[in-house]
Amino acid sequence: MATYNKRGYKPKKKVENDVVEEVYEQDSTTAEVFNTLDETASKTEEFVEKNQKYIFMFIGVVAVVVLGYLGYNEFIAKPKQQNAMNDMFQAQKYFDQAVNGVEKDSLFNLALNGGEGKYGMLDIIEEYSGTASANLAHYYAGTAYLRLKDYKNAIEYLSDFKSEDEILAPLAKGNIGDAFVQLNQPEDALGYYEEAANMRNNGYTTPMYLYKAGAIALELGKAGKALDYFNRIKEEYPNSTEAATIDVFIGKAEVLASK
Repeated sequence: MATYNKRGYKPKKKVENDVVEEVYEQDSTTAEVFNTLDETASKTEEFVEKNQKYIFMFIGVVAVVVLGYLGYNEFIAKPKQQNAMNDMFQAQKYFDQAVNGVEKDSLFNLALNGGEGKYGMLDIIEEYSGTASANLAHYYAGTAYLRLKDYKNAIEYLSDFKSEDEILAPLAKGNIGDAFVQLNQPEDALGYYEEAANMRNNGYTTPMYLYKAGAIALELGKAGKALDYFNRIKEEYPNSTEAATIDVFIGKAEVLASK
């Protein structure tokens, strides 16, 4: 019987050769990757061997720093803060009595300088520098100086107070503004009142310092700016103490702004 090739038939040898070549290429690529990894590992090992002294030194330094930081917090910073709080108690008591009672000047002086063998705020700042209590003592000291009409010291100590507190942070800035008013520096006062008003958004400090900023702006001939502040009080803080008479100030600002 005669034999023949079907139409379209192709020999299998070419396909087999292609598969072999593809496998070969894959094996070659894999080998190259492993060779590269081996070379990298060898270089890394070589680097470590050459520099292991410095590497161990670096690790040692990091360990010392971390352990030192943890030890400082646990055995120095925490006890120091606790002692500061204890020593600050009497000075804080004098301050509260001065705010709420009589003989204010003498009590503010006791709050600053101490009494009955106890530390005052100035002692806390000096003895416990870097603690949260010393930071808070800057606020109390600055405010005490403000009440004692020592405006330059008030500005100095209040400027060193740092806080994220909702009320104390704007109060500190606003108190600096009050001190500048008393020093007859209204431009500086306006800047601090604006900063105090914009630091937080609450129904106590925000309208209070918007009002003060508006009053100083009027004094400086900045009626447009004053009107903006007064309108904010009317629109955003209608239940605040400042809002009770704000229409009078809005009217005054509108007249001056139209001139």
